[in-house]
Amino acid sequence: MKRSGSADERFGAVADAFSRNFAEYGELGAAVTVFAGGRKVVELWGGVADGRTGRPWTQDTAVPVFSCAKGVVSICAHLLAQEGRLKLDAPVSRYWPEFAQRGKEAITCRMVLGHRAGLPALDPALGFEEIAAWTPVIHAIEAQEPLWEPDTAYEYHGHVFGFLIGEVIRRITGLTPGAYFRRAVGEPLGLRAWIGLPAEEMDGRARLVEADGRPPMPGPEHLLTRIVTMNGALVFPGLDEPHGWNDPALLALELPGAGATASASGLAGLYAAAVTGIEGQERLLTPDTVTDAVREVSSGKGWLGFDAGARWGSGFLLDSAFRPMLGERSFGNDGAGGQFAFGDDEFGVGFAYVANRMIGHGDARANRLIEAVRECLSDG
Repeated sequence: MKRSGSADERFGAVADAFSRNFAEYGELGAAVTVFAGGRKVVELWGGVADGRTGRPWTQDTAVPVFSCAKGVVSICAHLLAQEGRLKLDAPVSRYWPEFAQRGKEAITCRMVLGHRAGLPALDPALGFEEIAAWTPVIHAIEAQEPLWEPDTAYEYHGHVFGFLIGEVIRRITGLTPGAYFRRAVGEPLGLRAWIGLPAEEMDGRARLVEADGRPPMPGPEHLLTRIVTMNGALVFPGLDEPHGWNDPALLALELPGAGATASASGLAGLYAAAVTGIEGQERLLTPDTVTDAVREVSSGKGWLGFDAGARWGSGFLLDSAFRPMLGERSFGNDGAGGQFAFGDDEFGVGFAYVANRMIGHGDARANRLIEAVRECLSDG
């Protein structure tokens, strides 16, 4: 594998770990970017973006990053809260009155951000075109009864997370979350990250491939399968099936819970902008906003009975054995293909790793790179 890009001498261990991932984990194509103190200190890429044609990965290559979208949406929510336009502990119905029915009257945005709203999946089996139209999903959320008393338990809210917080963003700003992100953050900072990939970016994206040995999903009626497939409307992990995760029709949708497409520099730049600022601009999120975001909201055994060791703040994974980062000020989100991005304002770091060979949540590739970053910071 020919590695391209550069790493500051202090961060040479990250470059070494990136190369080892190709040698030891069978990477197809991948990239890693690290900002420190608002400056890009690592930007590396290598391998193949499209295994069918051999098209190489480039500096600008973007790839579907699944639930890294939750971090994008959550940063937007915290920006609105910081501006005084959104109160995270106010009922969702303050911004979305139709939401207040069937036991959802007291649900707050923070409960949704912490996966505690009791709405991990919806009862109706909406079709692909209905999901694409946005409004049918919103109406289904309005009519949905929580599976448990809100704020008494937590379980991963998959796609509902993004539509629910996304509709609050839309009610406040008049823009869907993907459009708001591009206008407020993505375009001003030149970040290659989208929720709803533009048509002009389709040909240059990386195509996903599935690694051998991924565990099968449970049956279609299992809640976990319903959560990640929206009751079967979306395939998972399905890549080249109709409406699979290589399908331009799917990638063009606003799926704000799991449908981001981004380059490593785009995601790392977003988190660096949040915690230190980039391009000579002030940081997006104040220290007080980060303190609020990283306060633990959920951990331990979820409603389905699983305990993966994850800790959740308000919209973000926190540092844990499940997802090691740098410390108590770290916050980010991962993706179903092994992608991961986070920021930390104590260390002044924005980090992102993206790849097109899907291994799964919590695989060792990103962890190895983060461990190298940690070592480099301690040595400095």
